[in-house]
Amino acid sequence: MNLGLDDKVALVCGSSRGLGRAIADELAAEGAALALCSRDPERLAAAAGEIGPEVLAVPADLAVPGEPTRVVEATLERFGRIDILVANTGGPPAGTHDTLELADWDQATALLLRSTVELATSALPSMKERGWGRILAVTSVAVKQPVDNLMLSNSVRAAVTGFAATLAREVAKDGITVNTILPGYTSTERVTELNEADAKREGVDPAEIQARLEASIPLGRLADPREFAALAAFLVSERAGYITGGAFAVDGGWVRGLF
Repeated sequence: MNLGLDDKVALVCGSSRGLGRAIADELAAEGAALALCSRDPERLAAAAGEIGPEVLAVPADLAVPGEPTRVVEATLERFGRIDILVANTGGPPAGTHDTLELADWDQATALLLRSTVELATSALPSMKERGWGRILAVTSVAVKQPVDNLMLSNSVRAAVTGFAATLAREVAKDGITVNTILPGYTSTERVTELNEADAKREGVDPAEIQARLEASIPLGRLADPREFAALAAFLVSERAGYITGGAFAVDGGWVRGLF
């Protein structure tokens, strides 16, 4: 299937590793020009070098006000436009209501919600100018079925979903689609870190947590990041031009709800 991405410019955030890196790899394979950003300059430079010599790498902490705008401006300066924005950041720390401080909520809101709003606000003028654009926010299956011990992620990612669904209606007239994609349990460093946190909290071996996860997934395994990236690439493609305001889970059947 030709996704029509070989003349598009994509900014993929949180792309030095994990799901963001998988999306960047997939879009590069489809011929898109890429800008990447991440908090870790060395890892980001390595990822950009592995993907291709023309990839723009912009180190940035998207939780800091002004940094999302700087990343968008750097992309516009290099490529002249942004056709595709993939808003993705690392997740906030695990914790329950009793263990979290108000400062944790402020940081999680800046990391997940404010960064997405600022990225979209900065990128939209370029998309509106040409009457075409794709915005895809990476959230989590936790917005459909809350995950124990992930109070921050459950709450703030749901706010991102509300923002994306509302924005989708506002910019549809401009030829721009806005969707969210919801990773389930995937073989990434983030899931390993969460497994270790849960194991420490329960006083068990991380392997036991991993086995429980696999048993809870109808397909019986964690996803490969490339399986997640395949749907992401479709949602930002020409072929998905009539899909907007949606929230799409890639979870092996883990979510039990109908929607």
